[in-house]
Amino acid sequence: MSKSLLEFKNLVTVFHTEGTTVKAVNDISFTLNKGETVGIVGESGSGKSVTSLSAMRLIPNPPGIISGGEIIFHKNSGEEVNLLECSEEEMRSYRGNDIAMIFQEPMTSLNPVFTCGDQVLEAIMLHQNLNKEDAKKLTIELFEKVQLPDPERIYSTYPHQISGGQKQRVMIAMAMSCEPSVLIADEPTTALDVTVQKTILLLMQKLQKEKDMGIMFITHDLGVIAELADKVVVMYKGKIVEQGNVWEIFTNPQHPYTKGLLACRPPLEKRYSFLPTVGDFMKIDEKGNIIDNNISVADFTKNLVISDSERQKKQKELFSKKAVLQLKSLKTYFPIKNGFFGGTSGYVKAVNNVTFDVYPGETLGLVGESGCGKTTIGRTILRLEEPTEGEMIYKGQDIAKMTADELRAFRKEVQIIFQDPYSSLNPRMTIGNAIMEPMQVHNILDNDDQRKEKVKELLTKVSLDPAHFYRYPHEFSGGQRQRIGIARALAVNPKFIICDESVSALDVSVQAQVLNLLNDLKEEFGLTYIFISHDLSVVKYMSDRMVVMQEGEIEEMGDADQIYNSPKTDYTKKLIDAIPEGKLEDIKGHLEKKGISVS
Repeated sequence: MSKSLLEFKNLVTVFHTEGTTVKAVNDISFTLNKGETVGIVGESGSGKSVTSLSAMRLIPNPPGIISGGEIIFHKNSGEEVNLLECSEEEMRSYRGNDIAMIFQEPMTSLNPVFTCGDQVLEAIMLHQNLNKEDAKKLTIELFEKVQLPDPERIYSTYPHQISGGQKQRVMIAMAMSCEPSVLIADEPTTALDVTVQKTILLLMQKLQKEKDMGIMFITHDLGVIAELADKVVVMYKGKIVEQGNVWEIFTNPQHPYTKGLLACRPPLEKRYSFLPTVGDFMKIDEKGNIIDNNISVADFTKNLVISDSERQKKQKELFSKKAVLQLKSLKTYFPIKNGFFGGTSGYVKAVNNVTFDVYPGETLGLVGESGCGKTTIGRTILRLEEPTEGEMIYKGQDIAKMTADELRAFRKEVQIIFQDPYSSLNPRMTIGNAIMEPMQVHNILDNDDQRKEKVKELLTKVSLDPAHFYRYPHEFSGGQRQRIGIARALAVNPKFIICDESVSALDVSVQAQVLNLLNDLKEEFGLTYIFISHDLSVVKYMSDRMVVMQEGEIEEMGDADQIYNSPKTDYTKKLIDAIPEGKLEDIKGHLEKKGISVS
């Protein structure tokens, strides 16, 4: 039997806000053993991150307070310590040294005014009593261990000078610097490309094996959990609704919420007419109790599969029409400025010689790693970036040669849903006014009263309450803000929408709702989409055809299913291999490697 490392016993963490008390973590108990990975899953607001912050004693007070329970840490010496009874000084000696944490957003948890090396060096000198020279040597060794390219250069660089995946590796190096017994990883791969994500997951498994570490891995991605975890804890609204061996949870989920989470990931080996959501498996009554719809995942999903013949018939119909948008040898280059006088020393070829057509009613998927040029294509089509060369023909007109008036009319027809809905909404403007503003600009309807009614209709259309008209962006969740972005794009009655990573930061259950919504709106309004994402499973589900990009160029293009089933290039194969699919044989193999038998 594995030795216990961290025990949560009846933990309660509450937040007092505006006269109300919210139990963010409500009487939860589970154990993390040595050499074990416990995956904690659930939607935003389920209490996953609050559980990890409670273990680190980093709950901000006020408004939060740990009001009950125990968190028992088992030291290597055999001594047991209740972390909730430690003084702040004692807790500082455990943080980083025995229990380390990788935070969700590496950019905000790394100090922008210190180099990456200095930040890891500081942690080592604080806990390991080494001089600066030895601490620097150890930092560079750690950077090598976490597979950072050119560790000595990265030691001297600042966080803004490296990519998201590299920042995440610096955070892992910092967390591993004192060889902790427990590593808490809070959504460490959410915003990363699948290839970078796979590297980081393999790295964490390697470090765990070397140090016999216990890992608490928090995520909303069940595919990742399947590849990494030994045990799964499923949280919903502050409570644990189900926990057990990863094999049991994936093969025989008992709770309707767990069934919903497992069902709503886009499948790769088949196509569904729509994605199941958590609401298909459970309902909530007026008292907040969960009502089980008593349906299995297999029974629910077997009726959703689209046959190949149905799909081929639809494809034939789509591509018999004339293309609505044609990109011909499109290039978008950005100058590299150097020196005091800002001379140009070269160019970043963000989009380099890209040619493709988009047909009316089609969803064309653009997929590839960060920096491959996907977003730049979308922005160039809308002339938010100016093309360097090539043609962009929309309904017979070259977008690059449009006058200001023509461009305004074009932007009414072609809209974009941005990647980060929060930064694209004005925090001082109610969401009703934010949706109404483009309608005023394009003189849609006769007066503001009519526009207000139209906005309320749109809010209902995207599953929000018309009363939300008067609320501000900060009062909404990520999924709700994404829906506001969709409502704003629809406000001017467009015909063509560019969706730029519009579901990449959403929980898997909210993602399913937004993807279903986009498909319903496409049918209702006869829309055409360019769907941009680094998540190949989502692009495959949404797209008729797929364009795979690498370093500004098209690597491969064709039918989405054909590309997935028989990729032609090594790069596409690498992207597909990196998708965490959560296949049962992978779970079985992973558990058997750890000596855990499954039946």
